Amino acid sequence: MRCVLTDSASGDLLIDVNGETLLLDACGAAYSSAHDTLIFSDLHFEKGSSYARRRQFLPPYDTTSTLLRMTRAIARHKPARVIALGDSFHDAGAGDRLGPEERGMLEALGAAARFVWITGNHDPHPPAWLAGEIAETFRMGGLTLRHEPLANFEPGEVAGHLHPCASVAKWGRSVRRRCFVSDGLRLILPSFGAYTGGLDVGDAAIAGLFAGPFHAYMLGHARVYAIPRRAVV
Repeated sequence: MRCVLTDSASGDLLIDVNGETLLLDACGAAYSSAHDTLIFSDLHFEKGSSYARRRQFLPPYDTTSTLLRMTRAIARHKPARVIALGDSFHDAGAGDRLGPEERGMLEALGAAARFVWITGNHDPHPPAWLAGEIAETFRMGGLTLRHEPLANFEPGEVAGHLHPCASVAKWGRSVRRRCFVSDGLRLILPSFGAYTGGLDVGDAAIAGLFAGPFHAYMLGHARVYAIPRRAVV
């Protein structure tokens, strides 16, 4: 398995996926310099307000927080294109619940880069007012980007949906973090939304996608850590 290429000075990590080099940003996004494209997954805008409608009250700042983190990542990489891998909106009415400030932030991001919105199970029909292209899949060099990873896939699949997390233990302490997962043939991105949970990489829904060894690339506070599957709790 040829996965890790090098650590960059910034703390991000470069990996190889089906012959394409991707930078794994510590914020949870992936960047392709060859295609000048930044990739996010599972933004889940307005998840907080969705829960509030069911009387599960969370601070109503998740969309703003997610957009601010997106804005910082886009300002850092200055991509020509941004791809969101589905479940960008938590439900069918999430776009209508966005306030004017959040709508303005999205419009500013759409003016800074060309957006491709991949459809997901939460948002099969994204808001019509979104700037950019809406697609089920998107091919980019040796990569195929979609929302949900397939059991039978072509090498180069980049997907989200599963919200992977991993835990490591040392000296009697355990740390759990969101993570990327890859074996060099496919890549699963962590969820980027503020209120999204996580599924352990040892769960059959994730581990069963890989025929051989894989790495969990865990998000630290300032860098990404490559953890072999055998070292994950």
